Amino acid sequence: MPGNSQRRGRRTAGKKGATVGSGGKNRASLSGRGRTLPAEERPWHKAFSGEGEVPKTTARKQERERRVAAAQGRTPKVGQPGTKTGGAKGALRGAARGATAGRPRVAPGRKTLTPPRQAAELVVGRNPVLEALRTHTPSTALYLALGIDIDERITEIVRTATDRGIPLLEVSRAELDRMTGGVLHQGVGLQVPPFAYELFEDLLAAATETVDPLLVALDGVTDPRNLGAVIRSAAAFGAQGVFLPERRSAGMTATAWRTSAGAAARLPVAQVTNLTRSLRACQEAGFTVAGLDADGEIGLYDLDAALGPLVLVVGSEGRGLSRLVGETCDLRVSIPISSTVESLNASVAAAVALAEVARRRHSR
Repeated sequence: MPGNSQRRGRRTAGKKGATVGSGGKNRASLSGRGRTLPAEERPWHKAFSGEGEVPKTTARKQERERRVAAAQGRTPKVGQPGTKTGGAKGALRGAARGATAGRPRVAPGRKTLTPPRQAAELVVGRNPVLEALRTHTPSTALYLALGIDIDERITEIVRTATDRGIPLLEVSRAELDRMTGGVLHQGVGLQVPPFAYELFEDLLAAATETVDPLLVALDGVTDPRNLGAVIRSAAAFGAQGVFLPERRSAGMTATAWRTSAGAAARLPVAQVTNLTRSLRACQEAGFTVAGLDADGEIGLYDLDAALGPLVLVVGSEGRGLSRLVGETCDLRVSIPISSTVESLNASVAAAVALAEVARRRHSR
């Protein structure tokens, strides 16, 4: 007489479509889930290339993240179609590599070097922050030190930031000191995305539409405080813009922002790949290019070219004008100073020359 287990096996096998050992209940689990997607077809993977079908829910989340990131001036935390960078994990790894952000890096799957993305900057000081808010500079956060002394500027800063929907964050003074690297901040800091440079072609075209246009070019000025001071003087004495080379030159950092006292938000600033070529473009547009040089053949007080379209070139802090730039200039202009002083600071020399140009134009 067969045992109980043999009788159960015969009954189960007799059922149509049944699977021995499962009672016919696990047929779907035995059918498999199809092929495993390779990395480049997984929307959540860092190697996602944008090829293949993307689930609608994932696509909507990615698009929403890109819009939010663009509004906040940061890198989206999702893969970009056609690239092999991005993704939430990639963003975390990029943040962990902040100590090496200044080095050129090779993107995975590419052979060319890509420049690193600039991090957000803090504009500090009551006047610079207020000017930045007044000119609607894109901002992502306003930091206020606990126990800050309230005056008219702070009141306007808070009111303007609130009206624009900028988050207000209260931090300790020690924390704000750490965030600013010990720079004098007066208890307030405004976080702004990387500076948006003007296109040189647009800057030049806008200048030529004014009467007696005036531009300032910087040849290798590496101190951001000098850059900010020159921008401030250029705005004060009626220049239409400033342009500087992309390499071997200071950029618009938070230090330059603060030194310009907000003038960088009102005056267009352009970066150019080749300064000499840009100066020649100005000459073709009818400008006279005058470089400040201690050994210049023309004195500043005899600069008749100040009454027409003019580009004033300021050299670097140490060596002055470079050879190619000096050869490109139409004129080399010297500033008369006492023989006991060897030279002037780059930003001071620019302010003196701009003031003399403005004086001659007003006297006319």
